[in-house]
Amino acid sequence: MNNFSYTKANSIDEAVSLTHANEDNKLIAGGTNIIDLMKYFVTEADTLVDINSIDGISDLAEVDNGSIMIGALMTNADTAYHPIVEERYPLLSKAILAGASAQIRNMATNGGNLLQRTRCYYFYDRHTPCNKRIPGSGCSAIEGYNRIHAILGHSENCIAVFPSDMCIALAALDAVVHISGADGYRTIKFSDFHRLPGDTPNIDNNLKKGEVITGIELPEKGFSKNYSYLKLRDRSSYSFALVSVATGLELENGIIKEARIALGGVSHKPWRVEEAEDFLTDKDANKENFAAAADIILKGASGFQHNSFKIDLAKKAIIRNCMMAMDPSSQRPGAKPSL
Repeated sequence: MNNFSYTKANSIDEAVSLTHANEDNKLIAGGTNIIDLMKYFVTEADTLVDINSIDGISDLAEVDNGSIMIGALMTNADTAYHPIVEERYPLLSKAILAGASAQIRNMATNGGNLLQRTRCYYFYDRHTPCNKRIPGSGCSAIEGYNRIHAILGHSENCIAVFPSDMCIALAALDAVVHISGADGYRTIKFSDFHRLPGDTPNIDNNLKKGEVITGIELPEKGFSKNYSYLKLRDRSSYSFALVSVATGLELENGIIKEARIALGGVSHKPWRVEEAEDFLTDKDANKENFAAAADIILKGASGFQHNSFKIDLAKKAIIRNCMMAMDPSSQRPGAKPSL
């Protein structure tokens, strides 16, 4: 770990000022990702700016339009177990609890979850080329061991995947990210927050220099009656998804009035295809229609030497998760959905 200074920001304006002044000054809240990155010398910081003392962004608040705001400094655990989240947004609660470990969820913050970086082996290995770590150096994963890597949205410069569980649910819920920066306050639709790699895989999101996430707004509709989060991984705990699916359905007499489907573990950002959701509108909620929607979502998917299995796995996961969303009780341990 390189030498660095440490300071506290007691307001959003102070945090913005400190990070805008020097791009090598980094924010720290829970520290569950940035400390690892610094230990591996993947990230360096001139100054770590501790934002935990900032008031007003560590709680959940209801908004006049019926939505709720979850503060950027609220921990993942406090968010998942909050009664309003459990009642109105159970999809988000389940997704958060599928991620990391209880100890990490007790430390990790919502804002930090959005900003976490890929767990690609080559990104963490400073002795191998990585365009995300050093632009222009190459992508070792393309010809390397790429079992966990992307099947959608990748480029010749990067095939890394985004690791969050929480963000897959936020994508399905149409969340909105609230941000403060040197140019003032703004919002970003969740679908526009993260980026595909393209020619700049080193840039993970569309935050501007010095901007600070202050909160995440969840629209009033939370799909609390018909929802499911499915995470397929190599072991049942503390492991990142090979494929994950967040599904929210609004049903009326077995007919789909609205559908939301987002995938994780398959791309550089949460993957959602509105064409597939539109296809399902006003159709019967059945395996055949979910399979057709899965084909739309996975259109153009392509794998590499070690991860092509993910394409078929993703299709089966989408179908299974949509069927589970029709009956959330099927998600109890040991229960089996009707397929």
